[in-house]
Amino acid sequence: MNADAIKLLPGQYCNSLTEYSRFVTREVNIGDIPMGGSNPIRIQSMTTTDTMDTIGTVEQTIRMVDAGCEYVRITAPSIKEANNLAEIKKQLRHRGYNVPLVADIHFTPNAAEVAARIVEKVRVNPGNYADKKKFDTLDYTDLEYRGELERIFQKFTPLVNICKEYGTAMRIGTNHGSLSDRIMSRYGDTPQGMVESAMEFIRMCETLGYYSLVVSMKSSNPQVMVQAYRLLVQTMVAEGMNYPLHLGVTEAGDGEDGRIKSAVGIGTLLEDGLGDTVRVSLTEEPEAEAPVAIALVKRYTTRSKVAVATSEVDGTKSEGRNSPHRAPQSSPINFHSQDQHSPFEYKKRETYEANAFIGGHMVPRVVVDLSRANLKDPAVMGDAGYLYSPLLDKYNMAEQSVDFVYLGDSLPSFDLPGNLKQLYNYATWLKLTHKTLCHPVFGLQEYIDAENKTSALNLVRIKHADLDTDAFGSIPLDNTLVFVLETDELHGMADQRAFFLKLQNMELEVPVIIKRNYTFDTEDLELKTQDLQLFAGTDLGALLVDGFGDGIWIDAPQVATNIITSTAFGILQATRSRISKTEYISCPSCGRTLFDLMVTTQMIRSRTSHLKGLKIGIMGCIVNGPGEMADADYGYVGSGTDKVTLYRGQQAVKKNISSANALDELIGIIKGDGNWIEPAE
Repeated sequence: MNADAIKLLPGQYCNSLTEYSRFVTREVNIGDIPMGGSNPIRIQSMTTTDTMDTIGTVEQTIRMVDAGCEYVRITAPSIKEANNLAEIKKQLRHRGYNVPLVADIHFTPNAAEVAARIVEKVRVNPGNYADKKKFDTLDYTDLEYRGELERIFQKFTPLVNICKEYGTAMRIGTNHGSLSDRIMSRYGDTPQGMVESAMEFIRMCETLGYYSLVVSMKSSNPQVMVQAYRLLVQTMVAEGMNYPLHLGVTEAGDGEDGRIKSAVGIGTLLEDGLGDTVRVSLTEEPEAEAPVAIALVKRYTTRSKVAVATSEVDGTKSEGRNSPHRAPQSSPINFHSQDQHSPFEYKKRETYEANAFIGGHMVPRVVVDLSRANLKDPAVMGDAGYLYSPLLDKYNMAEQSVDFVYLGDSLPSFDLPGNLKQLYNYATWLKLTHKTLCHPVFGLQEYIDAENKTSALNLVRIKHADLDTDAFGSIPLDNTLVFVLETDELHGMADQRAFFLKLQNMELEVPVIIKRNYTFDTEDLELKTQDLQLFAGTDLGALLVDGFGDGIWIDAPQVATNIITSTAFGILQATRSRISKTEYISCPSCGRTLFDLMVTTQMIRSRTSHLKGLKIGIMGCIVNGPGEMADADYGYVGSGTDKVTLYRGQQAVKKNISSANALDELIGIIKGDGNWIEPAE
């Protein structure tokens, strides 16, 4: 399919929607490991030790580098920690580790100015660097707003000049949850506000002739994060900029949830060729983050060669305004037609509702393959979320119960749950005596030729290329038809996305189940499980965050069915498409953390994981606390040594209580609000 034929809202954010092509950014030197341009996508993480614990920080940094980190970030909340970065760097160099160090700065310009003389890069948060976050609503006139920018410029200029003098790079790192009151008052809690927060600081840097910049747009909500990065690229292109992108989902959590949520956000952008460095934020030891990031990035080393094309941006040469050293930039697609899909906002694709079950306003459905399972034992249904009780001879539905089971040509020797829909290959379905809740799966030509179909649901396997065939032109259309979209392409997400875009251009409202097949070249069960979470999270999540897909079907014969089921529901949860469990917005810990975050997260999870649909933020300190859990229902935030402040939304309701009693107090608040249910026995 010709990508130029795809109708989209006007905008530029990637080279191609249908082929892999890495968006070329300018190269920025960070120590002796440059980022951007044609360099590999870099891996990084952040220490969790107290920065004043020199030995502990050095040892942890070494473990992180050995695990694959190419940059290591260390918090510098005050001047004393910033000064100690020199000793940490000295000891690392003495032990043969030349990893570039990044100072993480919040609130304290003076600490940033010290750190910039020591480390290879500083990260500043435009939401709280010489700005404020008090959740105040401010009403600025344009003149007052410009006055605030001038005040910030004066506070920011010394750091920029130091970075220029010492050859230090800078990341301008916007966080969705820590947008300043000034930005929030003018732009609201939006991707546009995130972008403008960073762009203000980028423009200041360019005014001062400083271009060693990296930019990030982080959020704990992958959908917001994806939209913000896309809008950032569009905005930079419009202003003749192409700075490298640091990708990350903040407060992703741990285990399966953390990996899937990270894949949905980071993987979606990597699929579009965006991203020059990746940090996966898990509530685990920091050395556990690098292997996850490496697995996410590794897929793109086998994709097509980077398209390095010089171009003109807004009528100016690719070096852009004010910069004699701007790197060559690729030519993005020009999108058009405002009545179609926008990559910058969520809108679910409109479909009809088939059999009052799939499509329309229904949540996405989950299909799982049981055709290879032991269909002589009803206990096998537990892997699909239906728990069989031999004593009562009945099934109990779990929170994550699939909607369809694919049985292919296999027939179970026991009764299936009474509300579970079964899928059979067409030839086998024809032979069934009782077809209630049983639906056929056709090939395209098979469907066209079939004389016997069901009046309920007919599922047809289809690929993107089929849309241009004579067979598709003769397909009978009615409201029983559901497509099962498959792909064999290396860049499968873009291939499937092109299918959806073409369906929209053809004005076909057929519901679509997205199907992906996975095989792995390892025998390690843990690695297979993680790769499934990351790859499916990327491939399916990237479509779901854009509103594409009425169901998902993951086929991975090497992975246990219960893991496939959990992964499918985890992807729907991470994309906010279908909520089936409690969501935890949990930060990855750092030197500012005021309690053991991993232990605390597991403790809270153990007592609240049955509260389906509730969002609980667990934050180690006030820096990312109330902001990053912006859409959480409740928050548990470190406020001092062994002290916790509890939040209802963004409102602190109990301050500085003992951590020993904090969880009981949190549960008491949830109960008082009428949001508590007792866990099942």
